[in-house]
Amino acid sequence: MTTVEDLIEPRRAERDGFHGSLPISIATMLFSGTSSQVGAAVGAQAFGAIGPAGVVGVRQLVAAAVLLPIARPPMHRFTWRQWWPTLALGVVFAVMNLGLYTAIDRIGLGLAVTLEFLGPLSVALARSRTRLDAACAVLAGAGVVVLVAPGPSSDWLGIGAGLLGALCWAAYILLNAEVGARLPGLQAPAAASTVAVILYLPVLITLAVNEKFTLAAFAVAAAAGLGSSAVPYACDLMMLRRVPAQFFGVFMSVQPVLASVVGIVLLGELLGAREWAGVVMVIAANAITTTRSYTRARNAQAGTGISR
Repeated sequence: MTTVEDLIEPRRAERDGFHGSLPISIATMLFSGTSSQVGAAVGAQAFGAIGPAGVVGVRQLVAAAVLLPIARPPMHRFTWRQWWPTLALGVVFAVMNLGLYTAIDRIGLGLAVTLEFLGPLSVALARSRTRLDAACAVLAGAGVVVLVAPGPSSDWLGIGAGLLGALCWAAYILLNAEVGARLPGLQAPAAASTVAVILYLPVLITLAVNEKFTLAAFAVAAAAGLGSSAVPYACDLMMLRRVPAQFFGVFMSVQPVLASVVGIVLLGELLGAREWAGVVMVIAANAITTTRSYTRARNAQAGTGISR
């Protein structure tokens, strides 16, 4: 049952640093990231039949179908204070996923997710409070640059789509933290997914009328919806009630690593020495930040203050 304490958890996370078990929070974020990248790789298999927009539309449909019966948000009773971040989050869902899937289609999973990571990195930089935290964010950003290494032959449309996804991911983090303070449980992602489905109805209807939906394509896109939408949306909302947005943003630097591994295993996208160098830089920044955050949380819980 949701209590008043649950409703104020996002603000408490911002003020005190962390709420609850940090190891469990880290494990949940890793699970969310892995689910998201596996779902993206699976969804890419349906690009040939229904395109990135079709996969995103089915993803959102599945997410809404899973989350609505669980959360049962009373949308007819939402106030404008609850509706505006929910509507904004729904638009972000729609645009973020389209940007990512377009980038995956053109430049591959690892590079697309690496570009998208610039979003949470910007959140980390904007909210950094110490020089070492800022240095870790810069190190992660340098790793991203090494991984991307754009040149004259780069697919700029694909890179632009990835950057659009990055902008939306930053908004996703901030809006999730905001809407989590105004709606209990999973009501926010359930309602926002419904908004995204409405935005994609023209795409879904067009594909259905033109008989583009094969059983295989729909099944693959639906699996992507479970792995990349329903599971991460729920996990991320819960984590943004337990950890500060800055920590969440920097910890998500693991996403390019997960994407690279999933790309190798499921899509055969092998990485060279330069790409792996970037991966190591991202891992190092993530490890330092996670260790420092864990130390600060333990000190705060012990009543000794937050370590600087």
